[in-house]
Amino acid sequence: MYFVYIVECCDASLYTGCTNNIEKRIKEHNEGKRGARYTSTRRPVVLKYTETYKTIGEALKREATIKTWPKKKKLLLFL
Repeated sequence: MYFVYIVECCDASLYTGCTNNIEKRIKEHNEGKRGARYTSTRRPVVLKYTETYKTIGEALKREATIKTWPKKKKLLLFL
């Protein structure tokens, strides 16, 4: 399983990503050096939304689509 996720950063900005282990990835964003550069200066992050896919290709395609959306549209997914 692969996950597309959206986290909210401490500055209220949103970050969209893709992973096969959502718990590990959120921990990396909050604690480790393997988190995204964007989130490393905006900790802590809070998981707000996930979608599940069978293949990495499907997940990456969806991630790319969501990343093109304005913040207001992303917020509609979980508010």
